[in-house]
Parts: sequence; structure tokens; C-alpha cells
Amino acid sequence: MTDLLKAKLSRRAVLQTAAVGAAGISPALRSVVYAAGSDAPEKTEVKIGFIPLTDCASVVMASVLGIDQKYGVKIIPSKEASWAGVRDKLVSGELDFAHVLYGLVYGVHLGIGGPKKDMAVLATLNNNGQAITLSKKLADKGAVDGPGLAKLMAAEKRDYTFAQTFPTGTHAMWLYYWMAANGINPMKDSKVITVPPPQMVANMRVGNMDGFCVGEPWNHRAIIDGIGVTAATTQDIWKDHPEKVLGTTGDFVKKYPNTARAVTAAILEAGRWIDASLSNKNKMAETIADKSYVNTSVDAINQRILGRYQNGMGKTWDDPNFMKFYNDGAVNFPYLSDGMWFLTQHKRWGLLKDHPDYLTVAKQINQIDIYKEAATASKTPLPKSDMRSSKLMDGVVWDGKDPKKYADGFKIKA
Repeated sequence: MTDLLKAKLSRRAVLQTAAVGAAGISPALRSVVYAAGSDAPEKTEVKIGFIPLTDCASVVMASVLGIDQKYGVKIIPSKEASWAGVRDKLVSGELDFAHVLYGLVYGVHLGIGGPKKDMAVLATLNNNGQAITLSKKLADKGAVDGPGLAKLMAAEKRDYTFAQTFPTGTHAMWLYYWMAANGINPMKDSKVITVPPPQMVANMRVGNMDGFCVGEPWNHRAIIDGIGVTAATTQDIWKDHPEKVLGTTGDFVKKYPNTARAVTAAILEAGRWIDASLSNKNKMAETIADKSYVNTSVDAINQRILGRYQNGMGKTWDDPNFMKFYNDGAVNFPYLSDGMWFLTQHKRWGLLKDHPDYLTVAKQINQIDIYKEAATASKTPLPKSDMRSSKLMDGVVWDGKDPKKYADGFKIKA
């Protein structure tokens, strides 16, 4: 072993002891394997874009805790202003990876979300933990949930404006699905605008929208600031739904497969660390609340990550289906059916003119082989199947078996 490698290992050991001591294999030993063997990351410093949202946490904590160094890489988190900016920097190569909307990756791959580029999903970063917020003005008129909103919109005819965060993204799809399940056609009965997540609360404060769908902490922030109420959580729409992913380009995966695997493994381990204990979650909240990351108060983050919800009108509840980053590995597998679901909704709402080859597209994007290698390296359990079955809020089951029939089967669509 060279003196340089010995020095690197000793520096790493200081950072890793607390974060990765329970991993089973000595961090120093594993570093030697990755640094000296054929599995060595081709690129050892990587820039990962993120948007100021609670669910960027596993990317941030992999870096802050030094878990990345255990796998032979150094993660540089890069705070971005909008999902469109994340998209452009991924496509240009300015970012190596990103904490990114599942549907954004699929949209770019098919050329319906900006410039067309072969894309890759390496892992799902989190399940659950987004919400739909309605303005206090609407709530005061009885629109505190889906049926209440539908009733108000039918009684008081005017232009209603709702915001999502990216046209092909997750928040747009949750908003549209929820509205349609309550008898509202988002394309015909309302105006839909795109607003970056950190700007949602400020825009609602000045009256630019009646409601929005976004990730935390911005829904809870709207309650703290007294301008909005939580009408629904996204886990109400689809329990344990896929949300953000670790995304990159197809070219990056081909050029740097070992780097892709190493980064994925580090983030899997960071997700496990977050979900492992109450104290870890609180430490995570304190870390990401900093202005370098989400830039909000800790109290805007640390309630909903523990499942402690309030709706802004006096109702409180404990939700077991709060945001999860690992959940014994159940969160992170890039199920083909999850990716295909977003395509069915893109078709439903007219973003795709024709039915794509759903399964083929999902297999192109979701890097299951690399994920399995990363799961093995991080001792993350694997599911039995590349597909999964879920029942959504309207009782319709999605299992990926007949995506064309599923996409065409909705009464309310574009």
C-alpha cells in the first residue's frame, strides 16, 4: 500500500467511524477494495445538483457524514434554483447527477420536457412526503379538501390557478390525479402554472395561485406563515409512491459505471442512516435547514419527517406513511412499473401524443443492474420483482401489466 493511500485511509477513518461503523465491513478495508481494484470509480469527485427540499437529505448527508468517501468518491452538493435549471445542467454535463423529479427524467428522455437526451435513473431517493396546499382564502370558503374544492369551483365560477413544479414532474402528476379524482379537469377547469419549489409560499402570499403541489418543507411552511392549508398529502393519493430519484444521463452511466455504482451505494447508506433513528432524523433536519441547503427554520422540517401532521385548521394527526428514505431498502429500488406510471400520466394529460413502448423505455432509463451492484455493496435488501402493484386513491390498481389500457381508462383526461 502506498503512503498516499495510507494517508487517505487514515483521514477517511476519522469521518467514517460514527457514520458507518455498523456497516459490517471495515470502512478502511472497503476503501482499499474500491480504490485498488477494478471497481475503482473512474471519477472520484462528483457534482450532484439538488433543489431546496426535505427529500434532498440523503444526497446532503452522504456528503456531510463522509459516507461517500467510504465508496471512493467525494460528493459536492450543488444547490440549484429550479427544476428546469437542474435539467439543463444535467443535459449539458455541468452536473454529474441530481436529486431530481422522477417524471422530469422520463420527460427529457422522450423529448417532452425540454431537450431530448438519453437519461438514467439509478435509485429512488424517497417515498411519500409531498402535499397539496390550498390558499387560506379558499379554505375560508369551505375548500379544505378535494370535494370542498370541487364544490367551490362549481359554485363560484372564475379563473382558478394552481401551481406545480415542472410540467412532466411528480408534483404535476399528483396535482392532476388528485383534482381529477375529485371530478375537476385540471386542463379545462383551471390554469396550471410552473413555479420553483422555494418560491411557492411567496407566490401564494401575493395571490398568484389558489393552490399548489410541492415537496416539503414548503407545505408546512405555508401553514406556519398562515397563508395555506394542507388539503391532501401525496401518500393519500398513492401510499409509498416514488418521488425524487438519483438521476444522470445515459452517457454518464456508460462512461463512468463504477462511479455511478459508488455514488448510488453511498446514497443508499445515507438513506439508511436517516431512517435508522429519531435522533438521526433530527440531526438531518438541523443539517439541511441551513442556508446552504433548504434555508428554512428547523421546525418547518422536523415535524413531517416524523409523521406529525397538521392541516392549518386545527386538525393534527400522526401519519405512518410519512417521507421515507430507505425503509429497509423498500424505498430505493427503481421499479420499472414506477417509471412506466409516469408515462401513463404523460399520455393521459396530452404530454405524449402516442403511446410509447412503456416497458422498453423504462428498461432503457432505470439502471437496475447498477442498482443491484450498489445494493450489494451497501447491504441493501432487494425485492423479488422489478415491478410492483399499488392501489391509488380512486381505487384503481396500477401494476404495469397493461399500461396502454390503464392510460386510456381514465374518464377525466386531456
